[in-house]
Amino acid sequence: MSALAPPAAPGVPTTAGRRPAARRRRPRPARSPWLHVAMVPVTLLWLSPIVFVLFVAVRSYDDIAGRGLGALPASFSLDGFTTALTAGGVLRSLGNSVVVTVCAVILSLALSSFAAYALSRFDIPFRRTILLTMLAGNLLPPQILLVPVASITEAIGIGDTLTALVVVQVGFGIGFYTFVLHGFMRGLPNEVFEAARLDGAGPGGIFWRIVLPLSRPSLAALAALATTWIFNDLIWAMTVLRTEAKFPITAALLNLQGGFSSAWNVVAAGSLIAAVPTAIVFFLFQKQFVSGLLVGANK
Repeated sequence: MSALAPPAAPGVPTTAGRRPAARRRRPRPARSPWLHVAMVPVTLLWLSPIVFVLFVAVRSYDDIAGRGLGALPASFSLDGFTTALTAGGVLRSLGNSVVVTVCAVILSLALSSFAAYALSRFDIPFRRTILLTMLAGNLLPPQILLVPVASITEAIGIGDTLTALVVVQVGFGIGFYTFVLHGFMRGLPNEVFEAARLDGAGPGGIFWRIVLPLSRPSLAALAALATTWIFNDLIWAMTVLRTEAKFPITAALLNLQGGFSSAWNVVAAGSLIAAVPTAIVFFLFQKQFVSGLLVGANK
């Protein structure tokens, strides 16, 4: 028979039914506003070229010719955008760039994810040497490869086609993308893979159901970077393409500057049009891009 606890003396609080006191949160230190104050002129300095190009793009040709390129706008006209899209061929070249960028990014990330998964999770002989060899290809200056790349594309029958440009972009980007994804996939916990194997999942099922969902931040960050690099590339487009109708947006802007050398509003409008797609991609994937860059720091 258990002994009963003596009754508590009057006026003395009992511990029965007493809730534990909530932990007091430490007050966060107040953030200094001086960082934001210091970033204001830096932000204005960074935005000043964009604002200048925007002012030039919305001015008429007569306004620029009469008052100078650096004067404030005295007129508002969208003729520069209309001329760039129609006579300048920017719209057609923009479509070529979108096709090349989408195909190259999808193929690059797909092949890189397959290679990174195999090199990080399978005992492949000389896998470290293979990875370093793939990465070493990105260290070569592209200028020494212009003639060989042009000759190879002509030899295999894809010269002067958008297919050649896609193949070149995939070939020169897959090494870096594989290196980044390999570092991330190698850091995934082994317990997850062991549990999947116990559940009967094979290598393909583990890749599609576990590795790819966990690699989504890294893939999003690489997709944003690859889109910017491929969309803004000029050197490979001028190497493998010769027909003006197949030029991407960067090569079209080069021709636009030559054909409308004195019409600065047309050149500025074409530059703004070319900058819109990459800006949209960055803002859409901004959260995933930042989280992908911080993946290695949070482990």
